[in-house]
Amino acid sequence: MPMTPLITATAEKLLNTFLWRDDALKSQRQRLKGKVLKVSLPEFNSPLALVFSEQQIDVLGAREDDADCTVTARLSTLAKLRDRQQLTKLIKSGELEVQGDLQVVQNFVALIDMAELDPAELLAPYIGDIAAESIGKLLRGGSSFLKKRFVRNQQYLAEALTEEWRLAPGPLEVTWFVEETEALGREVELLAKRLDRLEDK
Repeated sequence: MPMTPLITATAEKLLNTFLWRDDALKSQRQRLKGKVLKVSLPEFNSPLALVFSEQQIDVLGAREDDADCTVTARLSTLAKLRDRQQLTKLIKSGELEVQGDLQVVQNFVALIDMAELDPAELLAPYIGDIAAESIGKLLRGGSSFLKKRFVRNQQYLAEALTEEWRLAPGPLEVTWFVEETEALGREVELLAKRLDRLEDK
């Protein structure tokens, strides 16, 4: 898929809204001033270039000149960078490939990690503060509801597999099976030794 002006403009608006409006993030932003981070995504034909200045982030399509750092990853991997603890793990696993100055991507991930990503901030200029906050609460409540449902469904599935459907053994059955297998192994060893002694006679 080609990198359209709509995609770059949307990415630029989102990044500037969440990362450049908060004064508390100013010192973290200063570390990126004058740097260029190129993000190459297999889902798109051309890379994105994030150009950091004191006032904003400019998001450009294809950029010919060299970047300070180039990151290659899938979109799903980039979503994991919300937590800066994931960066090293993603690089080691090969999900995230970094070329150039690693400090640039580390500073950018730290900036994202420190930012308050509140959808109400994005919606407020268009629909007003009260409506935006209501939608934000609804979205936060919805995500927590989905997490609870997921955990409950996981527990139900585990119980159904072990108790109702009898497809997976319960913990006591597994322990019993291991002990019986070990006992059988010891009996086989004893039998083999007896046979060896009989053959020697």
